[in-house]
Amino acid sequence: MARGLRPLRRIVPARDHFDWALFLGIAALCVVGAVNLYSATSATKLALQELYVQQVYWLVVGGIVAGILAAVDYRLFERWAWPSYGVGLVLLVLVFVLGRDIRGSSRWISLGFMSIQPSETMKIALILALSKYLHGVHGSERRGLRDLLVPAAIAAVPVALVIKQPDLGTGLILSLIFGSMTLLLSVPGSLIVRIVGTAAASTWAVWELDLLKKYQRDRIEAFLNPEQNILGMNWHAHHARVAIGNGGATGWGFMRGTQNQFHFLPDQYTDFPFPVLAEDWGFVGACVLVAIYAFLVLRAVDIAYRARDRFGAALATGVGALFFWHAVFNLGMVTGLLPVVGVTLPLFSYGGSSVVTDMVGVGFLMSVSSHRQS
Repeated sequence: MARGLRPLRRIVPARDHFDWALFLGIAALCVVGAVNLYSATSATKLALQELYVQQVYWLVVGGIVAGILAAVDYRLFERWAWPSYGVGLVLLVLVFVLGRDIRGSSRWISLGFMSIQPSETMKIALILALSKYLHGVHGSERRGLRDLLVPAAIAAVPVALVIKQPDLGTGLILSLIFGSMTLLLSVPGSLIVRIVGTAAASTWAVWELDLLKKYQRDRIEAFLNPEQNILGMNWHAHHARVAIGNGGATGWGFMRGTQNQFHFLPDQYTDFPFPVLAEDWGFVGACVLVAIYAFLVLRAVDIAYRARDRFGAALATGVGALFFWHAVFNLGMVTGLLPVVGVTLPLFSYGGSSVVTDMVGVGFLMSVSSHRQS
């Protein structure tokens, strides 16, 4: 009987091991995000108001997917790593053939009844592929530059394809996920300093050689000169900061923020939902949202630390890095600390592809947490 029950442990985690803290944190984020999206679209045309209904639909679909993945032993995901990575690369290549052009970038593939963004699904595929590779690296001794070549190559291919779309923000996210996960290789501090220095020098060279797209360079120049060209490239960032400051300590109240209601705040349901929250609920509401993200990232770190093997640790680290870097980039750009790069807030910004991708990551986290003792 014991042998007959053993396979079931790979499918259904013990109820006592269910991570209620992570579940409640994700549920809180989804609820706050859905309510905020309703406020963000409340003063817009009916077509945009319907985005709220679509978002709830995607949250439900993503929640079901996360629940299924949480019930499966995460060690079975290792079998999907290379096939998922291969499919992700194929989809990124197809973007250049079948992609739909939006604002000068080709990032979407239309399936008729829906559109998918392959760069979003590639985040999960990259996390799986790097987790599988890192699981195969034995020993805990310090690693050198040669040991980073293979995982760097795994990350470099999708990063290059994404930047080519062009989508610099997602390319940076993929690169930082790679950097965060390779910390599991016990890379010496001196090597990290050299890599960071090389990255900084490369960034300077790209700027000096004028290798960026015009809109990318304009965004950086707008960031460096925030009080100039407010009616142009600085419009988004300027009104985001105005909305955040306008919220004060406790905000104007639900659906009462003037920057949003009077249509001064653009892309308020995709890249700029945080200023809507800050204007409605003030500094207190903003702190609550930041605290939720901080809890989720720290929970992912704790799950990685307690994982029973390197694959589970790498998987949890990758998902934690996904949430962390998305939050850092989005909150940084809306507060004026970083240039506007078009990075969304996980499970908070509108988007079916991003919601399902984030929920898949949540399912991975739940599985690693629930099966660490099985």
